[in-house]
Amino acid sequence: MRIGVDVGGTHTDAVILDGDIVISATKALTSADVVSGITAALDTLLKDGAVSQDKIDTVMIGTTQFTNAIVERRELAPVAAIRIGLPSGRGMPPMVDWPDDIRMALGEHVYMIHGGYLYDGFPVADIDDAEVETVINDLIKKGIKNVAIASAFSPMNADPEKIIGAKVKAAIPDARITLSYNFGRLGLMERENAAILNTALLPFADKVVNSFLGALSNRGLNCPAFISQNDGTLMNADFVSAYPALTFASGPTNSLRGAYKLTGLQDAIVVDIGGTTSDIGVLQGGFPRESNIITEIGGVRTNFRMPDIMAVGLGGGSHVSKDGRKVGPQSVGHKLVTEGLVFGGNILTTTDILVASGASNIGDPNKVSSVPQASVKAAIQTMHDMLDRNIEMMKPGGKDMPVILVGGGAVLVTQGLKAASKLHRPENAGVANAIGAAIAQIGGESERMLSYRETPREEAIKLVTDAARARAVKAGADAASIKAVDIEETAIPYMDEGATRVRVKVIGDLATGGAS
Repeated sequence: MRIGVDVGGTHTDAVILDGDIVISATKALTSADVVSGITAALDTLLKDGAVSQDKIDTVMIGTTQFTNAIVERRELAPVAAIRIGLPSGRGMPPMVDWPDDIRMALGEHVYMIHGGYLYDGFPVADIDDAEVETVINDLIKKGIKNVAIASAFSPMNADPEKIIGAKVKAAIPDARITLSYNFGRLGLMERENAAILNTALLPFADKVVNSFLGALSNRGLNCPAFISQNDGTLMNADFVSAYPALTFASGPTNSLRGAYKLTGLQDAIVVDIGGTTSDIGVLQGGFPRESNIITEIGGVRTNFRMPDIMAVGLGGGSHVSKDGRKVGPQSVGHKLVTEGLVFGGNILTTTDILVASGASNIGDPNKVSSVPQASVKAAIQTMHDMLDRNIEMMKPGGKDMPVILVGGGAVLVTQGLKAASKLHRPENAGVANAIGAAIAQIGGESERMLSYRETPREEAIKLVTDAARARAVKAGADAASIKAVDIEETAIPYMDEGATRVRVKVIGDLATGGAS
């Protein structure tokens, strides 16, 4: 049996799965400290499901803690950003385009040194040992122990990052270091940004992971624990402690994977309606379609592999205008139970509209008896129009596709959706995100730029696949079960030697007896 938990901004959802069968499910408001909410959810699950702790094989947790820390500029550690690449890149130093507040929160400790390679293996410059020593001495003087290191084309040749990382570690044994090549994508500045954000989260990651594991241990759950990452796969706890930034956007990803599990539809539009937003994504082959554009996290450009999600300001707590013609994007969020009309508050929300229409019996219906029926009808139409319009925008090639409604706010859809070839409302849709966490596998990804003239195509793909496999095993995958699920080849005609960018993504089952 598996337990899946998804900690959202409004609700904490949890399920117990026995194979494909949902044994128990619960949905509760997310607690301020998060951990007590998880603990309460575990208590409810185990009690309602009449399941003893020793029957649980694994626990999977999805969390927005690290995303929220970046967005809210909290729990961020000072970071030294070292870029290897001089004499090139001098005019575009690390963090040059970051918002001032987050750059200042990290301390603006930027270092640029000579070294690195070009895509074809030609060296930019030799590493200057005196330069490196100067940087390390400055780090020691400032007491900085969180270090991000980036070099151009390091996914192809990571030696410069490894060399500098080893020198820093030798001089500062307790240093926490992120080497950017571990994030896989080629673009220097976006990869460098990802490494810096990751490094800023490392001390907080220790706290979060220890809290999660402590909550499980307190409930007698001594099984392996994993945390969701943003491509629909999992990381073991040790891996999360080293790469917390890979959890960004894991919530919407879990919802899409849960929708796939609940319906069996490999290709569909998924609409996850929560308390504040409706997240619309696309399932392709049972996994979320990845975004092909640069993603910003808290105003910082990154190259994380992220699901292609459109967030619409429509949720169960969204504000509604008096005439019903405007819905959201403002929302009462988790305060719905105190600020919504049906709960004795004074803000007209979509939940109030649902009750006033007679489609639900939440709270006290008498509290919305004065809402004009014309406004109720207009608001319902506005909600459906918002979803139809945005679903149309997400359709691959504009082709008709089935739509799967999930999330606690899916009850807001009281009519059909014109944009859907068929509308699906699966059982347990309200906890699809927790189900998505529970069924997740382990993944790995690698990317290189290679010349098929120098390296035959089959050999090149195997080289990149092997690197992706190694990362999956490190994250907790059973090596024997790993298979490639996505191979992307992009010719780069403006470069010499017929260069081709090769990206491979693999997934595998959890290794038995995995790390916790």
